[in-house]
Formats: sequence, C-alpha cells, structure tokens
Amino acid sequence: MPLAIRHLIRETSRETLMPLGNVLRLAMSVPAAFDAKSGKVALVRAPDLDLNALSAKRRNVIEAADPGTPLATAELARRAEVNASLIRNMVGDGNLLRVEVPENWHDAEGLEFRAVTLSPAQAQMADIFKAAVRTSAFQSLLLEGVPGSGKTEVYFEAIAAALEMGKRALVLLPEIALSAQWLSRFRERFGGDPLVWHSGITGAQRRRNWLRIAHGGAQVVVGARSALFLPLTDLGVVVVDEEHDPSFKQEDGTLYHARDVAISRARIEVCPVILASATPSLETALKAGAVAGYNQATVETKYCSLPARHGGARMPVVDLVDLRRDRPARGRFLSEALKVAVQRTLALGEQSILFLNRRGYAPLTICRACGFRFCCPNCSAWMIEHRFRERLICHHCGYVRPTPEFCTECGALESLIGSGPGVERIAEEVAALFPDAKIAVMASDTVRSAAAATELVSSMQHDEIDILVGTQILAKGHHFPNLTLVGVVDADVGLTGGDLRAGERCFQLLYQVAGRAGRETKPGQVLIQTHMPEHPVMQALKSGDRDGFLRVECEERRQGGMPPFGRLAALILAGADGELVKQTGRRLAAAAPHDDNVRILGPAPAPLSLLRGRYRVRLLAKAHVEVDLPTWVRAWLAHVRIPSKVQLQIDMDPVSFL
Repeated sequence: MPLAIRHLIRETSRETLMPLGNVLRLAMSVPAAFDAKSGKVALVRAPDLDLNALSAKRRNVIEAADPGTPLATAELARRAEVNASLIRNMVGDGNLLRVEVPENWHDAEGLEFRAVTLSPAQAQMADIFKAAVRTSAFQSLLLEGVPGSGKTEVYFEAIAAALEMGKRALVLLPEIALSAQWLSRFRERFGGDPLVWHSGITGAQRRRNWLRIAHGGAQVVVGARSALFLPLTDLGVVVVDEEHDPSFKQEDGTLYHARDVAISRARIEVCPVILASATPSLETALKAGAVAGYNQATVETKYCSLPARHGGARMPVVDLVDLRRDRPARGRFLSEALKVAVQRTLALGEQSILFLNRRGYAPLTICRACGFRFCCPNCSAWMIEHRFRERLICHHCGYVRPTPEFCTECGALESLIGSGPGVERIAEEVAALFPDAKIAVMASDTVRSAAAATELVSSMQHDEIDILVGTQILAKGHHFPNLTLVGVVDADVGLTGGDLRAGERCFQLLYQVAGRAGRETKPGQVLIQTHMPEHPVMQALKSGDRDGFLRVECEERRQGGMPPFGRLAALILAGADGELVKQTGRRLAAAAPHDDNVRILGPAPAPLSLLRGRYRVRLLAKAHVEVDLPTWVRAWLAHVRIPSKVQLQIDMDPVSFL
C-alpha cells in the first residue's frame, strides 16, 4: 500500500473519529485483488498476413493491432472503430492470435490532449491551474462558474498538464454512474477513456481496475467518493467536481466527507486540488474569500471565477409563480402559467424539464374513510407510493409492500388516495395535458444504471423527448442544446425541517437545475412555483443575487455560531430498547467535560426516531471554530461506557440531521 494512502488512512481516522480498521477497509475494498493471480488473454496480429486478401474493415483492425503490445478485444475494437464480433471472427480465422498476459497487465491508454478554443476567461483560469500543477506543490483552488461557463473544459487543462509531466489525475464526481455526458466529453478531449470507479461496476471490473491502478496503469481515474482510497501513485492533480454536493458525505458505515478527504490527499501527495462548482458550499466560499464582507484574514483557497456562459449564451430569465394566487386545479399541481409555458415550448419544437425533488407517485397514502396513513413498520416514516411498480416503499430502510386494494385499518374499498405529488404523479398529469408530447421520467427509481442514464441522455440530445420530468439527478452537469424551459413544480420542498443548511441546499439545487435552460443560442426561461415568493432563497434565484443570499446566510450562521463559524459533532445512539437508548443518552450528556467553548445539545429523539427497527436519540456538541473538536470528543468518550445493546455513531461535521 502506498505510503500516502497509509498517511491518509491515519489522518481520516483521527479527524472523523472512525476506527482505524474501518478506514483501512475503504482502502482494502477489493480483497479479491490479493488472490493468486491467473493469466488472461489479449490479442496480437498474426505474422505474414496478406492484407490485400482482407476486407477494408479487417485491414483497419490489423493496422490498429500493435505487434509488440497485446491489446484487449474491447480496446482493439475501439481503436479500429469496429464491432467486437468482427474481432472475434478474425481470431477464429487466424488473422489475430491470442496470447496470455499477466492479470495485472493493462492496455496502453494512449491519452492525448486535443486542444480546443477557450474563451479569454477560460484561458486565464486554465493558465492558473496549469501553473499550479507544474509547481508540484499543494494548493487548494476554487473554480466557481455559472452553469454553462465551461468549468469542465478548464480543469481538463489541469489534467492535461499533469499528464504531460508523467503524473496522474484523480477526479471525483457525484452520481458517477449517471455521468455519461462527462465521460463523453472526456473522450472527446483526450481520445480515450479514464478508468472508472464506482459501486455500479462488477466485482470482476473492480478487481481488474484496482490491479491496474496499483501497477501504475491508469493515467486518469474518475470515481465516486470511494476512489479517494485507491492506490493511485504520482498524483499531479485532484479534482472535486460539484464540490458542494451533499452526496460527497458518506452517511452510513464509515462517515467522512469526500471533499475534505480529497483536500487531505492532495496535501499528502503535494499536488493541487481543484474544487469546482456553480454554487460552492458556504464553507468553501468563505475559505476562498468569495463572500463579500466575510473575507477571512487568512484565505486558504485561491478563488477563480467564470461569471459568464461560454459562447455568448445568456443565463435564463427566472420568474416566480405564487401558488397562493395562481392555484392549480384540485388534485393538480401545475399552475396555469407553467402549463402555458410548456405548451408554448412544445409549439416551438423545444424541450422542457419539470423538476420535483420527490421520487415516486405520492409521499403519503391515506384512507379517505378513516384517515389511516400507511407508515413503515421499521421507521418513523411514511410509505411512498410508486405507482409504476405498484408498490409502497420506505425510502429509508427499503421495506416494500404491494399497494393495497383496501384500507387495512377499516377495510374500506376504493378509499385510498395519494396525498401530494411525486415525479410519477407529475408525469401522469403532464401526459393528460399534453397527450402528443414525448415524456420521460428521470429519477433514481427509473434510471438504475449507467447504461440507462446514457440512453436517456442520448434521447434528450437527439430530441426524442419533449418533456423530461425528474428529481435532483437532472441538476448535475447535463447539457441539452434544445432545452429552453425549466419548471420547478414545488420549490418549497427542502426549505423546512430544521436543517441549518436547508436554505443553502435549496438555493444550490434550484440554481443548478435552472442552469439547464438556454445553454446555447436559444434563450432560456425558468418558472419556479412556490408558496413563499418572499423567501430570501426565492428572491435570490429571481434576481440572480448570489452574493446577497450568501451574506444573509453567513450572518445567520455567524450569529448562531453554526458552521462554518463553529463546529458540530453529532452523536447518535440507537438500539432495540428505546428506554435503554434514552438512559444512555442522558448519562452521556451528563459525562461531558465542562468547557465554555463547547455546548452539548440534547439528548433528544432524532427526527427519524425509529430507523430500521432501532430507536434513535441524538446529541450535538457545538464548539467554537478554534476548538479541536475531534480531540475533545475523544476525551469525552474515554470516560463513558456505552452498553453493548446500544450502538454509538459519531458524525463529525454532520451534513444530514435525520
């Protein structure tokens, strides 16, 4: 295991209070890679072939085959631009020969940077990043740019600079299995594919890719947060795209924030780290001095900005639809203004997105006769109706039951109704309103693989879809040239619930999804349906006043001593015996050391007080920003005995408060 990874494991364990063995397991996630290695087969061209006797396609294959370097079937097919079936036929005909190579053998990637024309602003930022890479020193850089400004093309220049130096690059993406367009753009710029790492690849692929990385055979690795612990050596740059995205925080098992660990890894590897986002997290923006009036005395991150869209495209016009005045018909969820906008867009032959960050058909199934609500037996949560699958599903523990035909409480027939909308219900309403439109749904329930995501994205790009209804996965980096209208069905989702980052997250998500509209020559329009048009988030979205919103958010956090002006540690106790869990919480709070700079909040029932059959209480340690909170919590817990029937989970710098 590389020395840098060993340092990273120790540092991550120390900062997150996760057991050292748990973090080590992240780096040893492919035990099969350490099994006895068997050989594998690759291909070379047969000697003394008569090329004139071969078809044009077969001659292309032979010319693409390297007589000295065996190539895998897929790689040879890619180079020759033919189907793999032709390669197999040529093996059978003796045109190509099989040779055995070691398991840790890898194809030559042959990546080469294909220069493109950058705007003056892009070129200026690219020069900064290339210089940072060439210094071979640690530096943190924030790349903030409006949607469509070309951030990806800029940090590609940094990757190219690293490759020119014989070094490697690591790129982290949220929702890596859904990033088909990013991979396509990479292929266009570098003439080949990066090595991909995420939970969607097979066990055999994981073993093969891990060995390829370990033996220095991967020039660029793109992956989800777990890619941070791969044995990639000679790193020249680390990139965290969409650095604000909450999915970078691991919420189960070993808890860590991939953005923070990426910064640690770059520091250990002595290379720059680029944090890219159209809506940087408040923590990162403050460190970069990017919030007017809140510039810190010591700026830890260099701020780089792309304030305009690439190629002269304009940001879309954003309008608010006040649902208190423009109320949809009973049982419907699209306002008259939004319906008219969709109809106009269809008439122009352009595309629309309707966004609602709620999966399924309805968030609650209720009996009209007795008022009974279907809840999960394992969690303190409602069952979500998924009409496409004819199931009620708990999104927290995965419990599933068929959609009942009658009320299980009172026995009434045909009395069950769905309360509130999910994306399936919106798609149903849209199909009724626009029967001739081609409609698709994009959510994690309907797009379950990278292949499905690629197919859906391709359909949008080729104008095979008129109206795309979807959840937050719509907001992440997609570029659809003919998309001119974005309608937000319910912008208020996520603004309530007591989460200190609720406003920030809502602004980030809606700003990102609004940025899908009008990314090329056609102007874009965004309609946001809300019951609270006066809310600072809604006003900031309408006016485009990002700075004003961040100043308000900063002031609220500063007055409350909340992150990033303070630190939090969440301690979650869970167990099958609810009373024992409560007692343990009270004893834990009483044992906290007295410190004027640290305040203990709780114990209190967690918002999800029952999860997967276990009762839960939470404590929060709220500390001054200069307190070494991990060390403080470690000292606190050293004097407390937790019963074996109660599980303690520590979440440093929590992102979720459920």
